[in-house]
Amino acid sequence: MSELRQQFPLADLLKLAGLARSTFYYQLQIAQGADKHRALKQQIQSLFALHKGRYGYRRITLAIRAMGKPVNHKTVQRQMALLGLKSLVRPKKYRSYKGEVGEAAANVLQRKFEASAPKQKLVTDVTEFNVAGGKLYLSPIMDLYNGEIIAYETSERPVYKLVGDMLNKALRKLKASDRPMLHSDQGWQYRMPAYQRALRSKGVQQSMSRKGNCLDNAAMESFFATLKSEFFYLEKFSSIEQLKTGLKNYIHYYNHDRIKQKLKGLSPVRYRTQSLAA
Repeated sequence: MSELRQQFPLADLLKLAGLARSTFYYQLQIAQGADKHRALKQQIQSLFALHKGRYGYRRITLAIRAMGKPVNHKTVQRQMALLGLKSLVRPKKYRSYKGEVGEAAANVLQRKFEASAPKQKLVTDVTEFNVAGGKLYLSPIMDLYNGEIIAYETSERPVYKLVGDMLNKALRKLKASDRPMLHSDQGWQYRMPAYQRALRSKGVQQSMSRKGNCLDNAAMESFFATLKSEFFYLEKFSSIEQLKTGLKNYIHYYNHDRIKQKLKGLSPVRYRTQSLAA
């Protein structure tokens, strides 16, 4: 009857069915109250699918609120649990430490992962992907101000050129007045004289994690975990080239579209542009 009332007067339908108006509205109220979160569940499923399972309940909540619809994060969490939308497992990371090669720098960053301005504190590392019987290595640099990946490079071999090319891309984006800190682990690439000369030439202060202490570079570790759980483990790759294309697309998504709770529900690029315009 609810569907037919779109085409026929309700009074006629009630008369035909021999149903009192009060009874109809009572039954309608019960039917609608059977699942009061039905519309919310549909929104959650749509957002979860749109972001390919990358959003947990916190980001889903922010995305729904951004649509102008107030919702409690605990309600979203409960509905996602009922829908079977679960968070993904965090992966292990590639280790680049190969012993005492070159000179190590002091841990200047000291796990202070907050920055008050862009290009003030940068972090970097290398991670490894196994696909189609081969390997691909990714070397990015992240700005701790907003979590934005400002430069990256990929290679099928963990050679110095991988890190050197990435570093040159990042250094070209610095202004003459920029004096950032660049933090890494004690991987052999970051101990190379060429790498350290490039930093000095641009006035970049080098910082390194303590040996064997991955928490000293937790921000970069977190990015790799997110990248693999939200992208790599959700896709199937038949070639290295396909993986390269996917990484390019994901990093663009991560910078421009993926919202973060600590960035007031904005993506890294949008947060940076809005803060600079303020």
